[in-house]
Amino acid sequence: MKKVALASLLAVAAAVSSASLAFAQQPAAGGIQMSQDEYAAYNNANTQTTAAAKAAAFEAYLKAYPNSAVKVDVLNQILFADSQTGDQAATLSAADRLLAIDPNNVRALVFEVYYHRADADKLTDPAAKQAALDKVAAYAQQGLNAAKPKDMSDADFAKQQALAAPTFYSAIADADLAKKDNAGAIAMLKKEIDGDQADTQKPGQTLLDVFILAQTYYTSTPPDYLNCAWYATRAAAFAPDAYKPNFQPLATYCYKKYHGSADGYAAMQTAVLTNLDPPAGFTVTPAPKPEDIVSNLIATTPDLATLAVSDKEFVLQYGKQADADKVFDTVKGKSVEFPDNIVVAATADQLQVAVTDDAKASKTADFTFNMKEPLKTVPAVGDKITLDGTYASYTQSPLMITMSDGTVVLPKKAPAAVHHPVHHTTH
Repeated sequence: MKKVALASLLAVAAAVSSASLAFAQQPAAGGIQMSQDEYAAYNNANTQTTAAAKAAAFEAYLKAYPNSAVKVDVLNQILFADSQTGDQAATLSAADRLLAIDPNNVRALVFEVYYHRADADKLTDPAAKQAALDKVAAYAQQGLNAAKPKDMSDADFAKQQALAAPTFYSAIADADLAKKDNAGAIAMLKKEIDGDQADTQKPGQTLLDVFILAQTYYTSTPPDYLNCAWYATRAAAFAPDAYKPNFQPLATYCYKKYHGSADGYAAMQTAVLTNLDPPAGFTVTPAPKPEDIVSNLIATTPDLATLAVSDKEFVLQYGKQADADKVFDTVKGKSVEFPDNIVVAATADQLQVAVTDDAKASKTADFTFNMKEPLKTVPAVGDKITLDGTYASYTQSPLMITMSDGTVVLPKKAPAAVHHPVHHTTH
């Protein structure tokens, strides 16, 4: 349950690029006393006109002055410059060194999360992948818990956190999903998209995570089809045309599963255009529950014995115990012949077969025939046979109808041709 091969969606608008990750670089604090040589080295680095040159000059400065009073500022500038060049190794090196002396540095934590998450998503070994994602989630949580630096205004800190939080929430959700913690992932994804609504309407990680949220509702236990339909529809509405086919099928499927048909879906498609979350008063009528369908079927069928085998199975599987027993009582003890059954499992004493069309399509046994006498020739799995037996019992979950006194009904042989003697007439 990953990102359904939509990673390229991120590239449509260069989403989560180094530019979007980079925070404004801060000048060195005023009033710092430096020697003339140190100041010259610092000023030389600070006035470089390309990112690569600035990063190299500041690295040289730190090598010459490893205990500089502006070391945090310099590492911030190196981090910013390296991020502009796209050098992952250099960027992470700067982030690591910065966090060693400034654990609450949100800029550094954003880069740790972004690059390490990308590396973790490439792993194929489940244990290694989970460990890597958990490490990323720890960086993300550290960023969410970061305290405001004493020299930063409340407004600037709030702006910084608002910019970084979606990256952190998304990373924690990724780790939760790897652990199949859907509830935790949903909580994180909701915080991400609710705090970054503008980015849910354009290509990028946040829009992609709207779809991941829909998938997470779908794979929850039990599935939440209504929320799945809403967020998948929202994602499809704002996805580039080339990617809409990746989002729309899940949206339509979940809507039909919840409502029972596609009727009224256009109203949801309109509502998602102006609402990130389902607005107050927006409702979709759920499809009847299986037990309600069973109750109606029983109430409207004068003779339950006349129900088709597939309808009887539906009642036995989904009906309340009393309703299921009522239907089974109409056939219990009766002998019936079933043609064209598909063998699913076989021994000399017992055959498990698919009788109804649904069972045949899924290659799942829905009837067990306990044979009256051991079979001399045991049919192979997949064979089509006709069976006769007596309804004996059933189980609801998983559904299985058991027949006693089972016998294989052999095809009737065509009557032998009668050869009459030929009479020759004499002339």
